[in-house]
Amino acid sequence: MSLQKLLSPATLNGLSLKNRIIKAATFEGMIREENITEQCIELHTTLARHDVGLTTLAYCAPEADGRLDHTHFYIRESVLPTLRQLADNVHAAGGKLSGQISHCGGFSKNKQLQRKRPAAPSLSLNTMGAMYGLLLNQPMNESLMQEVIGSYRNAAQLMKSAGFDAIEIHFGHGYLLSQFISPLTNKRNDEYGGPIHHRMRFPLRVLEGIRNVVGSEFPLLAKITMYDDLKGGITLQDSLETAKILEKNGIDAIILSAGTSSQNAMLLFHGDSILPGLLHYEKNPVLRFFMQAFKNKFFRNYPYKPLYLLEQAQQFRDTLQTNLVYIGGATEPDDLEKVMQAGFDFVQLGRPLVRDPAMVKHLLQMEKQYRNGCTHCNQCAPLMNDPDGIRCVLPAWTTPAS
Repeated sequence: MSLQKLLSPATLNGLSLKNRIIKAATFEGMIREENITEQCIELHTTLARHDVGLTTLAYCAPEADGRLDHTHFYIRESVLPTLRQLADNVHAAGGKLSGQISHCGGFSKNKQLQRKRPAAPSLSLNTMGAMYGLLLNQPMNESLMQEVIGSYRNAAQLMKSAGFDAIEIHFGHGYLLSQFISPLTNKRNDEYGGPIHHRMRFPLRVLEGIRNVVGSEFPLLAKITMYDDLKGGITLQDSLETAKILEKNGIDAIILSAGTSSQNAMLLFHGDSILPGLLHYEKNPVLRFFMQAFKNKFFRNYPYKPLYLLEQAQQFRDTLQTNLVYIGGATEPDDLEKVMQAGFDFVQLGRPLVRDPAMVKHLLQMEKQYRNGCTHCNQCAPLMNDPDGIRCVLPAWTTPAS
């Protein structure tokens, strides 16, 4: 019955979905001339064709300075035709489309900044950009806050006008809104720093700005970091308060992730280290040396196990009434059943859908006999830096022998 629930129709703030499976915002890396490619459009169209309930276009920066790298994609008027083509194709294939809005803040190696320095909650060292001449981040004053909120609003408005069915706001993984939430990066002593309710003030202003332009009946999801496993960082208790605040302020669903791309990336993944792949594509020799020298700090060992975030996520389910989206080690039918049995409303899948884009259709056909076969080698993740983008490096998925 739990697998049946997963594969049955659901609604999210009025949006009808074929099932409760959401394609996670795994950065596609399919970008040319600061715009998504036909290959990226085909990726999401294929997922829709194979019955994924909601597919998510990853890392849509709300402004040019919101990009981690100057080659990345950001939302602006000139990309509207491409976004409309993406939405039209997904809809024609029978699917629904979400887009993740994420601002890198002070985690930036963007060599074409429009501002003098990357924007961040506090004056701080830019560990990512220091090797590229971007040594310091500038603390955000009220004027800069208004400017960045405006970019989020504009991006959301453009995405809705292009035909997107939902928007995922990234409050986690060490990006700008998470930098306000984390005590490690938010050292402010004004109304935006200190207790968690103060650290949430700027992220809430962003949420309010987006809600005001998309309306009350448009689905908004929030991806948060439940904990980052860093001394002095985001704790589970802080994140429970964050989730309560988001629920109180009208978020439609919360995606329960963990870790931070800037300081503890492997907590997101578990399994084999992504470092070898990142080193393969990193051209800066100083940064390569830094990554290798501090690999045990920034690329810790988290052996893969099924449902590796379920214990932490269960505390949110026990506390909140809003829709909760589980992510983390839900690969095979038994894992997916356990997520549904635990009371979660949706599940986000990243690597399993990279392994088998037709996973949902295969689940419908094979039910508990289905085997995804992802080995959690994590070689797909660094391919976001490859010209052809992310893909599974294993032999093509085939029906297991009976």
